Amino acid sequence: MSVSEAFIRGIPKAELHLHIEGSLEPELMFALGRRNKVDIPFRSVEEVRAAYAFSNLQDFLDIYYQGANVLQTEDDFRELALAYFARLQADGGVHAEIFFDPETHTDRGLPFSVAIEGLLQGMREAEAKFGVTSKLIMCFLRHLEEESSFRTLRAAEPYLDRIAGVGLDSSEKGHPPSKFARVFQAAKSHGLKIVAHAGEEGPPEYVFEALDILHVDRLDHGNRALEDAALTRRLVEQGMTLTVCPLSNLKLCVVHELKDHPMKRMLDLGLKVTCNSDDPAYFGGYVGDNYVRTAQAVGLTRDDIVTLAKNSFTGSFLDVASLARHVAAVDAFMAAN
Repeated sequence: MSVSEAFIRGIPKAELHLHIEGSLEPELMFALGRRNKVDIPFRSVEEVRAAYAFSNLQDFLDIYYQGANVLQTEDDFRELALAYFARLQADGGVHAEIFFDPETHTDRGLPFSVAIEGLLQGMREAEAKFGVTSKLIMCFLRHLEEESSFRTLRAAEPYLDRIAGVGLDSSEKGHPPSKFARVFQAAKSHGLKIVAHAGEEGPPEYVFEALDILHVDRLDHGNRALEDAALTRRLVEQGMTLTVCPLSNLKLCVVHELKDHPMKRMLDLGLKVTCNSDDPAYFGGYVGDNYVRTAQAVGLTRDDIVTLAKNSFTGSFLDVASLARHVAAVDAFMAAN
């Protein structure tokens, strides 16, 4: 029997793989472009949406970086964050650990402080307004050189008490995790948690590097780990959390149809997977849509949905007391529904 959409959307959940710049909806992109007098290469919201027909990760990134140009002030980033958290709350979300890409903004001349101050303000307001807690993860852009990442880490030093971890994103092919070994070691020495995108378009070897060279606390994507049985077993044995993004995988042609998505297989293998939206404005769905559409496409059971929800908390960087409270809330929801 299929799981009801109301149950899926209502169950308390956290989101662990969300690029805040990727939640920039076309309507807000146009509004900020007008406000900040920034030209964008589209004439209408409809034209932007039509451009979101990607064949691979790089097609998406080209438009993603263009869209980010409209983000100019602290208030822009604050508004972006609040819009995301409103959608998260509507999907049963109570916690998020959001990525941001400082180099996307510093490379176009914005001071490091603009993005992070605006996001932190939005995060504080979201907790007060929606009751949604959050943590911030600073990502390095892997298509740039490691020295750029070191500059970013130095710029972040005044804010390290408000940054939970560092990540690695952008173009995966040709940019293995090992390229960033030294900067991740430096980040770890600051007490930051370590995450990295690996095994989305890159091979299983990139997953090994994320584990053995970067020493990740959490693995972003990880789909291609399934190509290596020994690696899959290792991830299960370690209890490594994977932040899987089904609609992103569909939109970027990692899978060609959602019914072919490995989410159900991952769960059945015992992998500690979570369900996330990645860049929802570009990929056609926030976290609730990812749960609902994937459940329908691959036949997730009620127990699978509960497992995904619990994994989203136990795989987070929340403290033990908060984890226990959230897991208890999932159990209470399940008992009442």
